[in-house]
Amino acid sequence: MIEPYCGLAPLPAELIARWNLDPALIAALVVGSSAHLGMVNQSSQATGRKAYVAPLLGWALLAVLFVSPLCALTSALFSARVTHHVVLVAVAAPLLALPWRRSKLAHLLARGAAAVFILHTVLLWLWHAPAPYAAALADPVVFWVMELSLLGSAMALWLVILSPVAPIGRTLGLLLGSVVQMGMLGAVITFARTPLYDAHLGVTTAWGLSALQDQQLAGLIMWVPASLPYLAVALVLLARRLDRPMIAHEPAR
Repeated sequence: MIEPYCGLAPLPAELIARWNLDPALIAALVVGSSAHLGMVNQSSQATGRKAYVAPLLGWALLAVLFVSPLCALTSALFSARVTHHVVLVAVAAPLLALPWRRSKLAHLLARGAAAVFILHTVLLWLWHAPAPYAAALADPVVFWVMELSLLGSAMALWLVILSPVAPIGRTLGLLLGSVVQMGMLGAVITFARTPLYDAHLGVTTAWGLSALQDQQLAGLIMWVPASLPYLAVALVLLARRLDRPMIAHEPAR
């Protein structure tokens, strides 16, 4: 039997003890977060304690995703894996990218906004296709290629979205496009008539779900809750942009 990086599927009574204390992972989180916060500290645009809030939350979420028992739960439930990926690309990624939204990298990526969006979309669909997904569970190296490519491409996309100089029309288009493509992927998973992911056959019943029910739940998570961060950011950016003319034309007293 091939054992996934997060271990074999746990039973409910075992989950609380299934922390992932992989030394290489812990070291990577410590070194990565320290380096990231160090770069934030050196950035001329990042001043004060508020600059550290977003990246600290982002790294804390990465620890939850990969160290906590949630990692083991993803071996049992595809819906847990999808939740894991949604948090990774729609919550952790923008938090990690936020301090660099005014960087040269963000401006460079903005020139190829369409390509960045297409790349992230292709990777998201690729890693949720049955064959690549099975390969990621069968080989820890492929697993980390999946996770890091999803996170990296999502951070690149969020850098383009969060750039303060990006045209509002393009920004809203990228956010809407993200909602649409994730919704389409969720619909494909939800309405599949048979289980698509062999790794979850026979290990979901302990959690009160058939493999098909677990898959349908995963699709619904990708379809609806996954869109909320993108819609929330779109509303905030649109509200701020609409507010500017009102302030600029306020009559003098």
